[in-house]
Amino acid sequence: MENIVLHAATVFMGFFAIMNPIANVPVFLGLTSQDDSQTTRAIAFRSLLIAFIVIAVFSVAGKYIFQLFGLSLPAFRITGGILVFLIGFHMLQGNQSKVQQPHGCDPEKAKEAALGVAVSPLAMPILAGPGTIATAMNFASGGGLTELITTVSMFAVLCIITYIFFVSGERLVRFIGENALQVITRMMGLILAVIGTQMAIDGIQGAFKLT
Repeated sequence: MENIVLHAATVFMGFFAIMNPIANVPVFLGLTSQDDSQTTRAIAFRSLLIAFIVIAVFSVAGKYIFQLFGLSLPAFRITGGILVFLIGFHMLQGNQSKVQQPHGCDPEKAKEAALGVAVSPLAMPILAGPGTIATAMNFASGGGLTELITTVSMFAVLCIITYIFFVSGERLVRFIGENALQVITRMMGLILAVIGTQMAIDGIQGAFKLT
């Protein structure tokens, strides 16, 4: 039981660090700044639902993808570790992606465009980007059914937390402040870089065992 709890905590922290819902709040606010509260909630729900489906599919199909393309788990762990490390390093530098909300004269088209950002760039690549997918596949493909259920469940919990952050984004930013937000982003970047390094180390060790 203790191992399951420890694994669940590790998975949750890994997802939390790479998806970084707190640091994504300003991005979400920028995308929904011209929308009413109902549309904002719809965008938040849709983007997180799509992100959850993407991660769940890759978590379940990870082993089959390995078999289909003749990939080994150590090779994927090394590659995924490098990818996750680079994302963490990028966050440590304080670099953030800038996105803009599409505008339209027709209210109906403007609303469709507003809901469209739930798919891109919110769901992919901001929430369920390559690093998140690599992390999910790494956690889920390394064990049995328990690890798979834990991975999907922890990401579902994170999606719920992220939804709360998104719909209360303005209050959150005012509460913690811009400077604190930058500090949190860099801390998440450091954690992410360490997780990526550990993934790569596990992959290298696994590759030596196969030889």
